Amino acid sequence: MVHEHPTDEPCSTSFPPAVLCPGELTSFSRGGGARTVPLVTRAVGAEVFLSGQTLFEGGAGIALHTHNCPESVTILEGDAIVEIDGTEHHVTRFDTTYVAAGTPHRFRNASATEPMRILWIYASVDATRTLVETGVTSRIDAEHVKTAGDNC
Repeated sequence: MVHEHPTDEPCSTSFPPAVLCPGELTSFSRGGGARTVPLVTRAVGAEVFLSGQTLFEGGAGIALHTHNCPESVTILEGDAIVEIDGTEHHVTRFDTTYVAAGTPHRFRNASATEPMRILWIYASVDATRTLVETGVTSRIDAEHVKTAGDNC
């Protein structure tokens, strides 16, 4: 079933526009050589989706996990290996993935020496991550303990 949203009604309430500069925002360690910079979050008024970037050092990767909502990731820099539901794919600059809620996946830098950067977008401001190995679930926004600025 497709739910159409009337074109004369906004998807959410109004919030002030923001310009977010990743190089000037606080990054948060994801462990294993990966650092995340939150971009569009509740801290800047987001009500519909979350976005941010994660920078992977050479050889870095993140643990196999799932989300409670769809996620799209675009490779901004470097080459990556993405595992989606047990199948590995080599992806490079501007390649984009779409992973449905509940699908196990992970990213790792394909290079041992060069950095790799992704842009991630979650289809909900209430997005969570559940680690496959431990079953531990946490809110994506709870991983970012400081608020983002809005000026470059």
